[in-house]
Amino acid sequence: MKTDKIVQKLVDSYGSWVQEEKENCPGHSAVMSSKLYPYDAIFSPIRVNRMTLKNRVVMAPMGNLNMCEENGRPNDKMLQYFFARAKGGTGLLTTGLIPISHGIDNTVTEPGKLSFFPRIDRSRTVFSGWRDLAQGVHAYGSRIFIQLTPGLGRVGPPQCVINEMKLPCSASLNPNFYIPELPCLPLTDLALHKIIKNGGQAASDAKTAGLDGVYLHGHEGYLLDQLTNPAFNRRKAGRYAYWQNFGLDLVREIRKRVGDAYPIMYRIDLSLALNETYKERMESVKSLKKFGNGRTIYDTLRYMENLVKAGVDMFDVDLGCYDNWWLPHPPAGMPAGCFLEISRIAKKYFKTREVRSNAGLEVPIVAVGKLGYPDLAEKAIRDGMCDLVMLGRPLLADPDWCKKAYAGEVDRIRPCIGCQEGCINEFVEGGHPQCAVNPRTGFEDVIPETLPKAEKKKKIAVVGAGPSGMQFALTASARGHVVTLIEREKVLGGKVVPGSRPKIKFDFKNYLDYLIREVRLAEEKGGIILQTGVEADTQWLKEQNFDAIVYNIGTTSVVPRIPGVDQADWVQATDLLCEPEKLGDARRTVVIGGGVVGCETAYWLKYEKGCDVTVVEMLPYIMSGACTANRYHLIHYMEKAGVKLLNCAKVTGFTKDSVQIEKNISKGVPDPYNTWQPQLPENIANPLAKKIGPETEVQELPADLVVFAMGGRPDESLYLEGLRMHAAKELYNIGDSFAGGRVLEAARAAYRLARDI
Repeated sequence: MKTDKIVQKLVDSYGSWVQEEKENCPGHSAVMSSKLYPYDAIFSPIRVNRMTLKNRVVMAPMGNLNMCEENGRPNDKMLQYFFARAKGGTGLLTTGLIPISHGIDNTVTEPGKLSFFPRIDRSRTVFSGWRDLAQGVHAYGSRIFIQLTPGLGRVGPPQCVINEMKLPCSASLNPNFYIPELPCLPLTDLALHKIIKNGGQAASDAKTAGLDGVYLHGHEGYLLDQLTNPAFNRRKAGRYAYWQNFGLDLVREIRKRVGDAYPIMYRIDLSLALNETYKERMESVKSLKKFGNGRTIYDTLRYMENLVKAGVDMFDVDLGCYDNWWLPHPPAGMPAGCFLEISRIAKKYFKTREVRSNAGLEVPIVAVGKLGYPDLAEKAIRDGMCDLVMLGRPLLADPDWCKKAYAGEVDRIRPCIGCQEGCINEFVEGGHPQCAVNPRTGFEDVIPETLPKAEKKKKIAVVGAGPSGMQFALTASARGHVVTLIEREKVLGGKVVPGSRPKIKFDFKNYLDYLIREVRLAEEKGGIILQTGVEADTQWLKEQNFDAIVYNIGTTSVVPRIPGVDQADWVQATDLLCEPEKLGDARRTVVIGGGVVGCETAYWLKYEKGCDVTVVEMLPYIMSGACTANRYHLIHYMEKAGVKLLNCAKVTGFTKDSVQIEKNISKGVPDPYNTWQPQLPENIANPLAKKIGPETEVQELPADLVVFAMGGRPDESLYLEGLRMHAAKELYNIGDSFAGGRVLEAARAAYRLARDI
């Protein structure tokens, strides 16, 4: 089992950085400051092959799944999605995955030969969409590369087995990522040669369509990575038994078809980091056992040098794969600039070896990993850690990131919160890319950029200044309505306030600061009348003669009716985060509720407060339904720190210093620390899943403090009272007081209502 000291140090640091108090700690630099303005490094041009990019910002391949017609032609949703980022000033855009293995990799094609992926391999019926995309992006002086993937292989969705009785494929006989009991059959050399030919044709078609380059998806454990990494490629015979050959042959074929001047970019992980993540588990977990012989950083760097000789012009580099998914998809808790050391290593290697592209240029290295903070991105380029920065989610959150950074309006950049619910989880569950903090993302084709002016200016009361209340107030006031924003607390933010308190939630804190700044600015302009520390009264609201009242009250926290609860020393998680002094001298803490709030609170209690922590959850899965990367990250580092996670556990009683539970101990109970296999969406049945039996045992957990994180019930009481009293002609109930949810649902509902009211 090969391990790498550099990778080990990095992987370990991604959980422990919250304990550091040094000013140079990555997380502490993750603020929307403008100390390094003007950003001359970010906004300097750079040459790739014979093409010049106007700046050093690259849009990451963020989805575009389900942004096409059923035959694979890019539709207007996809076009407008990319045009918005080009208009915002991005130098280079990249598409999401475009498979070149339909008919070979069974996981990329839907029944009936339909596709949720855009396609360029089908026929001339799809070409017009690509030509329109290229022309539209060029109108703003930006460039766009198409990301080609040989396939998904073992990380492809396993519905092909259920729907068409076809098994997934891989480089060798490997377990499926989603259902490890399903085998993925090795592709023949003939099939792999066909994929290579498809890649050459797709690249030639892309060039003819006016797209500016080809981008190969060779990281994260997708099929190209499976074929070019001995962790997954254990073939004993044939040309592609040598792990470098498939990637090199694919690049050579593309270079042969497009000529010397057409740019080729390659996405690669310097290491899967599986051995460094799971250590002894690599020998004990059946679905990981085969993957211990992965590329080292040095193996990858030598492969990258050979790829340049074959024709690659540029790389972006990171760590990880699906089996430790928080690495290639850094969630809120990962430090900013988490992979800068990785890009620095690649850049230094190429410089030391004097590696040059076929155009005689230095090979640019693109850094990835939470670089949406202009000062951090600028410093990374100035210090020679990379040549360009890749932004994915920050450009979904604010497509005008480049315009605002160039103008020095950093405080007006809408920050990403790292939740990954709109950009990742949405299309995992069957939707298309969206954004929790930007309600237009993914809807640019149906929601115009310019807000319509109010035909009739209304006097509107907004009750509750959480994310939905602030979003509504900002949008409605921008249209010309006069908005009174009423908040019971003295501070704005609602549940975002406690949610931003743990150090790992610095992204959330940036978002809260952004919303407050925007509200204060609107208040200065007279569009919003702000009242904080005021309890809304229905009679008063009625007397003000508002044209409309929008309720955003939030939820009422749940206190369980369980014997002994009155004896226990307990506190709500959200209250504890706002008032840490309520922890007192408690050291043994039990968190009741293993959802997102419960686990973030448990993480905070362990890493920042040094408590012994146990989390009790009734459901089979900890953080059930949350984005896989975010679940993985918190669970992995909670286990590493010794947090006890008890799933399938029911609280039965309390005493003054303990919690009594009934714990299911049957063999079918999922391992709560499993971060190498995802929780399947509810609508996808796993016929091979173990059944949870009835066996239980009673346990008693010592507790100095019980922390309730059991969610809340929508508080619609004021809205219902307003209805009864006819407080205004128009009454609306949105946000958590309508249905408990996330920032995604709150912001989306508030924005749409405010556009139409």
